[in-house]
Amino acid sequence: MALSSCARVFPSFECRSDPDFSGVPRPDNQSSGRFHGKLKAGESRGSLGGHGLSSLILRFPPNFVRQLSTKARRNCSNIGVAQVVAASWSNNQAATGFSSAAKAVDAAALASAEIATANEEKVTVEDDSFNRNSVKINGFTDEKSYSFLSSDGSVAVHAGERLGRGIVTDAITTPVVNTSAYFFKKTAELIDFKEKRHASFEYGRYGNPTTVVVEDKISALEGAESTLLMASGMCASTVMLMALVPAGGHIVTTTDCYRKTRIFIETILPKMGIKATVIDPADVGALESALDKNNVTLFFTESPTNPFLRCVDIELVSKLCHSKGALVCIDGTFATPLNQKALALGADIVLHSATKFIGGHNDVLAGCISGSEKLITAVRNLHHILGGALNPNAAYLIIRGMKTLHLRVQQQNLTALRMAEILEAHPKVKRVYYPGLQSHPEHHIAKRQMTGFGGVVSFEVDGDLLATAKFVDALRIPYIAPSFGGCESIVDQPAIMSYWDLSQSDRAKHGIMDNLVRFSFGVEDFEDLKADILQALEAI
Repeated sequence: MALSSCARVFPSFECRSDPDFSGVPRPDNQSSGRFHGKLKAGESRGSLGGHGLSSLILRFPPNFVRQLSTKARRNCSNIGVAQVVAASWSNNQAATGFSSAAKAVDAAALASAEIATANEEKVTVEDDSFNRNSVKINGFTDEKSYSFLSSDGSVAVHAGERLGRGIVTDAITTPVVNTSAYFFKKTAELIDFKEKRHASFEYGRYGNPTTVVVEDKISALEGAESTLLMASGMCASTVMLMALVPAGGHIVTTTDCYRKTRIFIETILPKMGIKATVIDPADVGALESALDKNNVTLFFTESPTNPFLRCVDIELVSKLCHSKGALVCIDGTFATPLNQKALALGADIVLHSATKFIGGHNDVLAGCISGSEKLITAVRNLHHILGGALNPNAAYLIIRGMKTLHLRVQQQNLTALRMAEILEAHPKVKRVYYPGLQSHPEHHIAKRQMTGFGGVVSFEVDGDLLATAKFVDALRIPYIAPSFGGCESIVDQPAIMSYWDLSQSDRAKHGIMDNLVRFSFGVEDFEDLKADILQALEAI
């Protein structure tokens, strides 16, 4: 049965049998990694070899077609072709490569895939070496130069795809590889994998080609050697802390942070004997004291922080921590990789809830950490044990979202700054928290280490809990929801949304006043948002 009713014409291409996770260049004399053969006119089966393939029709067992998406079948897509090529061609089974692929794809279908071509052509296939301590596909590792691109926006669109995608396909968009495991053709190949002579993700929890594209994009934006994508921002935070802080260790963190992160640090880490010193984000003296008095493993903070958007001098704290042998991890979710380069400022790890600005469409949960290969590998090893792998369909949504990241962030930066200035001058607003304002306590730091100040503004209205709720309810554009960073504007009253289980006095201990509002600006028109906020303020 043919894959589709229309004949596909494929341009010249080179296929790789398996992803190379090692990043180690192959030797030039690796002739054994290639196989050659002829595809002659009229042949339904034949050996493979050469440089290019034209007028090629690939036919697969009937059950294979069902594994493709409806859209793929309707559009005569070669996504399925890419998956079979990447998974099945080997360097030592020229005549039986398609047969083994068919058996692996559908054990019930014994017929091998058929090849028919009108021209004599030749295909070259290479095998790759494997290092199990790394998860980089060969294309990603070798294609790290984006110097010819002048902006992060272009990098966000093309990194990991046009510039080094490891999946063999002529589709513009990255295919979604829906699989829970990766097969081995023979026991000998499995042994080669176990002894690091053969590359494979092996199991869905250990990696996925679609997910690797996202990781490569984020690495390119952050200037990182490696990135690990996980199922949520909290998954990234908790796995990172457990992987890098030893039992009985000590961390330093800041007062203002996401509440669930604080709960994990205060209630879960102590069960492992891990203690925490909590300091004000701007209190450098307190950090120095903590470093002097304790054997600190890690300094972990958001910058900007949630919800008061406090900023940490990343360059300074990195120097202080490194002088005492401590690592620095910056949660840059509110900043995005476009507004702030934490690694370039000296941090060892940068973390994001990709659910927010990176995904950008309020439709996916994900988290990521970026840094050196050594540190990310340590986290990756624990991640493989604990789980929390991102579904490849979710990874695709992030890829899609990142293509407009720079456009969204530019709009959100501008809208937030303009509205922060308007709110600060409004008689019904007591205080505004936004690092782009000169009144912000760390404005001088933000101005030095950020190129934009983000799309979230927090402010206190002149009223009590009920008056503030009345303002929120009077808004007509934003959704009342517990997130931020998407195309749609979102508003929440933290005293109710995140701290309602605490008494008013306990909320105040965390700085959460009843009249506090956190507003995440989407990509709606500025004038519409301005009019909506002003009319809602008039309602109180």
